Amino acid sequence: MDRENPDITFAFCHAHARRYFAEALKAIPKEQRDKTKGTVAHEALERIAGIYHMDNQLAELSAEERYRKRQLLVRPLVETLFSWLKKVRDEKMVPEGGKTMKGVNYYLNHEKQFCEFLNHGNVPLDNNATESALRNFCMHKHTWRLIDTINGEKASALVYSIVETAKANGLNPFRYLEFLLTEMMEHEEDTDYCFIDDLLPWSDSIPDICKMKNKKEH
Repeated sequence: MDRENPDITFAFCHAHARRYFAEALKAIPKEQRDKTKGTVAHEALERIAGIYHMDNQLAELSAEERYRKRQLLVRPLVETLFSWLKKVRDEKMVPEGGKTMKGVNYYLNHEKQFCEFLNHGNVPLDNNATESALRNFCMHKHTWRLIDTINGEKASALVYSIVETAKANGLNPFRYLEFLLTEMMEHEEDTDYCFIDDLLPWSDSIPDICKMKNKKEH
């Protein structure tokens, strides 16, 4: 995908990378797990957890402020992680072929992509939120078999994307779609599409009726 479109920048998921190390520890027999603290896998998980902990402290900041704080607080931790991973590889601290070394190589082979989130204030450390949004889609995979044309698939993907984006922005999908379709009808003859900016899920112009109520308000 990145070769087809040079404008696409990839940011890799740290949650996926840490799984190699977590699986390496799980593979250790139960009676020996009290000795895992001295392993490379355990230290890798500790270092990654430290990065998550620091970045989570910035969650309530604006994207601009989070970017600045990441340079001061998170980037040094990430750079230290990669320096240590290179030492693990160069000094052959773990054998090739195992889960731990696969995790080390995965990080080092994609260092640029794993560091990409540091260049932004609104790019997360992982894509867990995206996977959660897709979970419902996967649960209904048998239903999608009823869609038997390319145009039907494209239309369904478009609607699903709108629904999930609405939910991600705190909107009630049904109310938002109702609002969206009603407003679009008013602009059928328009040749200037700047009105669309006011219809996007994150627009301040979205009416309150489209917004999900906080559970505490019920």
